[in-house]
Amino acid sequence: MGPPPEIRSGCDLVIEFPLIEKLNILRAVEAAGIRPRGAVPVSSPLLQPVNLFQVKDFGPYLMVRAANMKLTVEKETRVIVNVSGGGCPDVPYLAAQMVGKSLGEAPNPKEIGHTLCGYALHLAYEELSRRCLA
Repeated sequence: MGPPPEIRSGCDLVIEFPLIEKLNILRAVEAAGIRPRGAVPVSSPLLQPVNLFQVKDFGPYLMVRAANMKLTVEKETRVIVNVSGGGCPDVPYLAAQMVGKSLGEAPNPKEIGHTLCGYALHLAYEELSRRCLA
């Protein structure tokens, strides 16, 4: 889920859990090698994900947006022509590795990305792959 504005600091992701479980959950997360930025009770509602994918057909091109990341391919060749969005530091690297390659040749963003933007791009990549095979 997306965090409420009072605790948002960028490309954030939150996990909602009962406050009484806080200590056990923090221990489990840290045991997995993940260091959370914090655990805070919130009074405002968390942002529910809206339709995860927004698809735009530009005639010869198809763009899929997942969260704030956009991936565009030429429909006929399945060549990636654009990667945009986000603000995470690995977005330029992801774009450089993917643009100009077909969906089948390009690396999966999940394998080379390390941020929430990379994860969103992976979702767009999967959705585009699914739509282009249909």
